[in-house]
Amino acid sequence: MWQVRPAQPDDLDQILEIAGTQGARLSSTLPKQAEALAQKIDHSLASFSGTASSDEPPRFLFVLENTETGSVDGTAGIDARAGNGQPFYNYRRDALIHASHELGVSRRVEVLYPSHSLTDQTLLCSFSIKPELQKTDAFELLSRARSLFIAEHREWFTSRVVVEIQGVQKDNGEVPFWDSLGRHFFDMDFETADRYSGTLSRTFIAELMPPNPIYVTLLTPAAQEALGQAHSLTVPNLELLQREGFQAGCYLDIFDAGPVLEARTDSLHTLVTSRRKILHGSHQETGDTCLIAAGEGADFRCTLTPVEESLQDELKVPVKTWRALGKSAGDAVRIAPL
Repeated sequence: MWQVRPAQPDDLDQILEIAGTQGARLSSTLPKQAEALAQKIDHSLASFSGTASSDEPPRFLFVLENTETGSVDGTAGIDARAGNGQPFYNYRRDALIHASHELGVSRRVEVLYPSHSLTDQTLLCSFSIKPELQKTDAFELLSRARSLFIAEHREWFTSRVVVEIQGVQKDNGEVPFWDSLGRHFFDMDFETADRYSGTLSRTFIAELMPPNPIYVTLLTPAAQEALGQAHSLTVPNLELLQREGFQAGCYLDIFDAGPVLEARTDSLHTLVTSRRKILHGSHQETGDTCLIAAGEGADFRCTLTPVEESLQDELKVPVKTWRALGKSAGDAVRIAPL
């Protein structure tokens, strides 16, 4: 049985193992170093319990657990405020019209503007799952469980949600956008810069990146082609987020130019289709498979289960689902169709 729950200190080694198998960039918000990851888990637990410092916005880290084996096979996170108290940098893609009346020439030129307009919007982050689970229901459970958590704790999150999608990166480690632009100002490879982004504050971006607009025509052809394109390995995640209601806007990841998706929080598919129900037991495992979540803060749990509904908002689920959620008859839960 699959279950999504808050990450715990005991999960540290398994999360690091997942991070080590994901290539150069798992996520800029999930450190690959034990000490930094341990701090992130501690901050997450404080956020779940509502005891995080007032000068540190809440950050939540979830894991996907196989309850039969105890193995952790995926991670997913939510930053209540993108930037976590500091600017959240992206490039805004726009255009200028260069024209000469004397020559009768008019040309549209694409430009990238440094921006931190998305700062303080809720950010979905740190999503990673073992490759063999990408085409399973566990994949959807891990991603959408965050939406059910937001639905149950709506006051903690903003009116809009954003998520960065990894951009183009070649098998040999080359990152066309970074190699054409960022490398010239940082004097380091992409993996090193991304590691700093995950373990340090992002102020170094403002200190080293050019503050002026970037003319796209000055980038290499490979970098131009990579603008707004997702890495092939992230396509399943991209498609799932699009079904949730996310759309690519005008913002790009500042390191690899991957797309930044945006959505109105209250329009997310899982929030719109989810319903609160009263839990009851069933000795049968029949009915439609749904996502089911229960518990506040650190007690949050989300799993998949067959359900049967009554006209009185009662929900019949197998007893093993009760145990996974830590709930009993008469308790309130939230469900959403798979």
